[in-house]
Amino acid sequence: MRKGKLHKLVIGRRGLLYSLGLCVLILGLGGMGFWLLEPQAQTFSDGLWLAFTTAATVGYGDIVPSTHASRSFSVVVVLMGLAVLSLVTASVAAMLVEVEEREVDSELMREIHALRLEVRYLRDAVQSRAEASSQKKADPV
Repeated sequence: MRKGKLHKLVIGRRGLLYSLGLCVLILGLGGMGFWLLEPQAQTFSDGLWLAFTTAATVGYGDIVPSTHASRSFSVVVVLMGLAVLSLVTASVAAMLVEVEEREVDSELMREIHALRLEVRYLRDAVQSRAEASSQKKADPV
C-alpha cells in the first residue's frame, strides 16, 4: 500500500470513522473498568462519565478515582484517550485540508491542460514554418 493511500485511510474520512469507533470502544471499556474498580462509580453511566472526563483530561471532580487500582487505570485511560482524541482531531483537520487540496489539484490540472494546448499550437506553428521554409528553398523563383 502506498504511503498516500495509507495516510488517507488512517487520517481521512474513513480514518474519522475508525477513530470515532475506537474512541467509543475506549470510552466503553474505560467506563466498564471504572465501574468495576471505582467504588464511587455506582452505575455504568457513572463509569462512562468518569472515563470521559478522565480521557478528555477535564476532571470535573464530581467523581474521582479513589483507589490505587482506579488511579492506575485512569493513567491508562488518559494516555489512550489523548491518543484517540488526537486521531479524531487529525482526521477532521485532514478532511478540511482535503477540500483545499482538491481545489489546488483542479487548478493545476487546468493549467497543465492549457500549457499542453499552447505547446501543441507552438509545435504546429514551428512545423508549418519549417515546411514553408523548406518549400521556398526547394522552389527557387
